[in-house]
Amino acid sequence: MIYFIIFNETSMTNNKILPRSWVQKIAPEQLIQLIKSAVHFGHSVNCWNPKMFPYIYTEKNGLHIIDLVQTAQLLDKACNFVYEAALENKKILFVGTKPEAASIVAEAALNCNSYYINYRWLGGMLTNWSTVESRIQRLKTLEQKEIEGVFDLLSNKEASNLKKELEKLHFLFDGIKYMDGVPDVIIIVDQTIEMTAIQEASILNIPIISILDTNCDPDLIDIPIPGNDDSTLSIKLILNKLAESIYSAQTKK
Repeated sequence: MIYFIIFNETSMTNNKILPRSWVQKIAPEQLIQLIKSAVHFGHSVNCWNPKMFPYIYTEKNGLHIIDLVQTAQLLDKACNFVYEAALENKKILFVGTKPEAASIVAEAALNCNSYYINYRWLGGMLTNWSTVESRIQRLKTLEQKEIEGVFDLLSNKEASNLKKELEKLHFLFDGIKYMDGVPDVIIIVDQTIEMTAIQEASILNIPIISILDTNCDPDLIDIPIPGNDDSTLSIKLILNKLAESIYSAQTKK
């Protein structure tokens, strides 16, 4: 069924025929890569958001199957967007705090000299940036004290409390420790979990790119990328594509 999208002369999406010329713009290798990474698997049919209907190809064994032609098109659009943003030295923030995404988010951001939040989103992370800056400064201060051996001069209890505080600050702010101000673009993994981040970005008119599974609301996102947001292979493939585009722009300058 999915291979029908790739190899047939036309692709059927929600009873609409996509022109052969459009399908031919998508390299078969790219779609096969998406399939191998399980990007096409959506949620069960009774756990969906009807607004995702335009991005659903069909239903199979009680699951919605995402239209990978549209995924490929929108992923290319997102890659072009972040490429242009990186050329303009804009700050790009990767956000994904669920356990299966955390390490992938950090790796993708670090690979393209960008920023990330992968532990927990604190309310006001963007809309109350001055408070966040003060916590980041506290993190840097404690790091310096640890390097200078100050902890060794304290009582066991005092040193233990400061080490616990430092560890918590590392989890929360390591990925944005050197981000001077709110980001210019945000990339989200799992909209349903990161709604606070999306709301804050919307308030500040920060463009949002997000992987959207079939239970998401595309109206809240500037550039949606329809895809499986639960599979580590899917998340890694999509974030790596975005990171490669960012890094390509950075090395071009």
